[in-house]
Amino acid sequence: MKQTDPNGKAAQKAGTKLDSKKPRVGLVLGDFSTALMEIAKVGTMGAQKYSDSNWLQVQNGIPRYTDAMLRHWLQHNAENKYDEESNLLHLAHCCWNALAVLELTLIHNKEIKNEPKKLYK
Repeated sequence: MKQTDPNGKAAQKAGTKLDSKKPRVGLVLGDFSTALMEIAKVGTMGAQKYSDSNWLQVQNGIPRYTDAMLRHWLQHNAENKYDEESNLLHLAHCCWNALAVLELTLIHNKEIKNEPKKLYK
């Protein structure tokens, strides 16, 4: 993929930045800053309860975090807006679990892609 400047400047011209095809991370971090702060509170609570990044070591993490996400979604939709244990929004817990599922899925897919191809099964 050839990188280009969003303003059409040549690669060697002063003031050029070859980033037109790169993700604009600021759109997510800036536009969702309030929501992401609530999700960060859920992550902080989890780290205090267990340990930092402990969730990455949980066996069968994808189905277990999917179940947790759905439990929090059901609670949110049942008008129980706040989790009793954490006093944080069920919807923030739901989003944290969705991010955990996404991260574990991406890690798993990367591991599969990086496995050496077997000639014989």
